[in-house]
Amino acid sequence: MVNANGSAIRRRARLVAVVTAPADLSTARLQTLDGLADDLEVRADLVGDPDPRRLRRHFTGSLTYSLRTRGQGGAFEGGPAERRSRLLGAAAQYDIVDLEWPDDLTCPQLSAIPEPRRRISWQGTADGGADLPGPFAAMAAEPAALYLLAPRFADPDSAAAMPLWLSGLGRRDVTAFASGPEGTWTRILAPWLGAPVAFGLAGLPGADGTPGVEQLTADYGLPELPALRGLYGAARGTPGRSLFPRLQNAAFRELGLPALYLPFHIASLPRFLRRAAPLGERAGLPLRGLTVSAPHREDALDLADTTTPLVRSSGAVNVLCLDAGHRYGDDTDSTVILRALARMGIDPAGRTAAVIGCGGAGRSIAVALHREGARVTLANRDPIRGRKAAELLGLPFVPLADFSARGHSVLVHATPLVERAPFPVADADPDAVVLELAYRGDAPTPLMAAARARGLRTVDGLEVLLLEAQEQLRILTGRQLPVASIRRLLPSTRPDPASEEAP
Repeated sequence: MVNANGSAIRRRARLVAVVTAPADLSTARLQTLDGLADDLEVRADLVGDPDPRRLRRHFTGSLTYSLRTRGQGGAFEGGPAERRSRLLGAAAQYDIVDLEWPDDLTCPQLSAIPEPRRRISWQGTADGGADLPGPFAAMAAEPAALYLLAPRFADPDSAAAMPLWLSGLGRRDVTAFASGPEGTWTRILAPWLGAPVAFGLAGLPGADGTPGVEQLTADYGLPELPALRGLYGAARGTPGRSLFPRLQNAAFRELGLPALYLPFHIASLPRFLRRAAPLGERAGLPLRGLTVSAPHREDALDLADTTTPLVRSSGAVNVLCLDAGHRYGDDTDSTVILRALARMGIDPAGRTAAVIGCGGAGRSIAVALHREGARVTLANRDPIRGRKAAELLGLPFVPLADFSARGHSVLVHATPLVERAPFPVADADPDAVVLELAYRGDAPTPLMAAARARGLRTVDGLEVLLLEAQEQLRILTGRQLPVASIRRLLPSTRPDPASEEAP
């Protein structure tokens, strides 16, 4: 968008910090949020009814009051009289009061709340995009300052219907996204599609996929809305935090690329790609590439038109490039581990190596080490899966319960296990090097701590993450940042370690 002088108009969304815990109402936290968010939403069904006069002393933006019911994903279970009394009381003190469609709008007293102070919301359940026009038409028949649609979908991959519907709506008073972990990416993307606000929790990110307001700014660059011409993201089977979006989005901004990297929590990769395809055709935001995590790596290999010999040997893809109908599958885990060893002056040739974990990452790394001349042994907690991988790769296998680090000069941990060491290092050879894909944000993992206490050389998951980000950026976009530049993008305050894993 440009103005009359031909210069670019900087678009931005309003950031709403949603208070869901009493700790978010402390003076110190309110003052911090005042520097981050434009608006504060009080979830009264979770934190009660704080004094708005006190809130305004420490937060200078507008205040929204919501009392979400059980039927729409909240905790309020009171009767109609209590609800009516609390909402009417809030209307006299808050800038915006959330009214749930349809029940709140059947009450004459609540429908008398002035239009500029109403937000009409619907956070029920939906089967797909075909369910959206009906509720919205009924909602829009009632005048309001804002409308919010945030349904939950039984099928995670149906969440793609929300951004597609929002992009075609052509309104600037509607925010629409899918609730739950499967809808996190639709929540983040909504402001680029016309939604006037972006919602983030005032505290830590939620288990339901709701990002924190700090996360929206640090990982996705909100509230600024630079032009977009394509989407990238991480295709994951389970919800969880990763630093990958933060690194890749910051790299996009540094390189001036009009793209956004999003977290896709999906059930089926082929189905998700089919349902996301219209975003390119009708919204002008094609999905250009994915980082692929378990359990979708084998599906990514099946979907790829072309791959590398190493990928075909390991049977898994962790990067899928999507370009004008062509799909190219590649792997970066193996490249990164070999690069990390090279930076330490270690040649795998002739060395004994153990790879703990027989998923896609472990198989790729094992194949790469074997091709470089290492004598590789696989270890896995599940013996059945481990033996199957060993048979596929033609490598020896040891059940993890029987594994000993002794005699291996290269030890690679390739599982998502973070909170305990997957194997003891007490008997590791003194010249062994330990490399790990999993990482914590605030401290070394137990494996890294034990290996360093033992005096072993180590490459931790954060260093692997930096190399992965650099290599995947190159494959997905053809551009590259030095690792030193990417390292500077790591935050000083990192996400909750309990839910992190390497991509």
